Amino acid sequence: PGPGGWGFVLRDPVSGKEKEGSGGDPQTTNNRMELLSVIEGLRSLKSPSRVRLVSDSQYVVKGLQEWIAGWKARGWKKADKSPVLNRELWEELDRLRSEHRIEPEWIRGHQGHEFNERCDRLAVAAIERMRSR
Repeated sequence: PGPGGWGFVLRDPVSGKEKEGSGGDPQTTNNRMELLSVIEGLRSLKSPSRVRLVSDSQYVVKGLQEWIAGWKARGWKKADKSPVLNRELWEELDRLRSEHRIEPEWIRGHQGHEFNERCDRLAVAAIERMRSR
């Protein structure tokens, strides 16, 4: 726990138009910031969309692809019966995925992926803005 930042880059593959956003929290976790980057990106869409979600977060990608259905079926409990961490964020992401068609794709972080690197810079800049206040 400590200061954290999130960032997203949306790119329309047809028009090439881009939109980015970022923010942070003075006392948070990496997993919360990873979830918020996706949530805030999806919230910024003006209409239901098909989204290719590229993320270096296995937590987010596996959560969407593998875990969330089981968590919901068990009343937001993990297989070991313990509560799902960041439940309110997962519930919001679940709500947003009912509006959008999300295709998650995991990539390795810090490997030169243009948009992943931009998101990282946005998140770091958000932390710096918070620290300078």
